[in-house]
Amino acid sequence: MRAPFRFPDDLLALERAWQQTYADLAQAPAGAGTTVLRRRLITLSGRLCTHPSWAVPAGWRAGGVELRRAARTHASAPTERQAS
Repeated sequence: MRAPFRFPDDLLALERAWQQTYADLAQAPAGAGTTVLRRRLITLSGRLCTHPSWAVPAGWRAGGVELRRAARTHASAPTERQAS
């Protein structure tokens, strides 16, 4: 088993913002004027892809899926702790 990836907080925050914006865009009714959300998604995608963490060889290929999982887990963790 591979060691878990450790992502910088700013990279996790970018991924969480991307996921939230994507969810907001998916929930927007047709004709609701989604230009702002689409532009934000494009901006966040650019920031994610050019983040310094991916400068290592094969960084994105090795860590992209794990980043998405970590952002989802990190986003849901406070809710789970509050329920305890």
